[in-house]
Amino acid sequence: MIVRAPATSANLGPGFDCAAVALDLWNELDVTDGVGVEIEGEGAGELPADDTNLAVRAYALLADPSGKRFRFVNRIPLERGLGSSAAAIALGLAAAASDGAPEELLAAGRTLEDHADNLAAALLGGMTLTWDGRIARVADGLPLRPIAVVPRERTSTDASRRSLPSTVTHADAAANAARAALLGVGAAAGDPNLFAAGLDDRLHEPYRPSVLLDDVRENLPPGGRGVSLSGSGPTVIVWADDAETCAAALAGRFPDHAVLTLGVAARGAL
Repeated sequence: MIVRAPATSANLGPGFDCAAVALDLWNELDVTDGVGVEIEGEGAGELPADDTNLAVRAYALLADPSGKRFRFVNRIPLERGLGSSAAAIALGLAAAASDGAPEELLAAGRTLEDHADNLAAALLGGMTLTWDGRIARVADGLPLRPIAVVPRERTSTDASRRSLPSTVTHADAAANAARAALLGVGAAAGDPNLFAAGLDDRLHEPYRPSVLLDDVRENLPPGGRGVSLSGSGPTVIVWADDAETCAAALAGRFPDHAVLTLGVAARGAL
């Protein structure tokens, strides 16, 4: 059995802990009869090559991994805010139960990592919303194209989350509600103007300092319409209506970062 799971960008603009989008950058898992774990690409020599591997642990939630060999080809960078952990869990779950109900698999996967937004998008593809253990797929694609600017340094999600305040002002909460509504309507309607207008966030981005995010937001490259922090960072997603021009400008400005022109993955691991 061969399964694939996409990268994801969660906390999408004002959609903190609920909105995410699947990106056209894929990890693969080939499960055959045999023994052992083999990893190629991102995380090779770093990720566990035994039954403590996150994807193997996810597989074990639904099926017995004994007598199986797991071969991974990883393309999603680790700890960069692109959902590598969610992709690993989605791979294991999909390999063990390819016809499982998405919300049941989401519940199972959350026993390993409590980031439902990332996992929902990795399982279903497109743009998704999660709440109370449920999933809604908002759109197959988005009206603007995502370009990922990926720094070399890594970010700990747990450490980044600890930087968030326990409360925010009523004004910030109201502003975020309005932007989240704009984002959802823009995505569902395929309206780039509404989607771009909805990218502003006041719940998490102001408390996760990012020189890269500030730089791009203050000086959007040609072809860019908006920007969001991907997950807890450090990757930044630039949303473009002219992806070629935008990506070229970003590559020139940030030669030490990887600039990935991606699409929205219309399907996920299931």
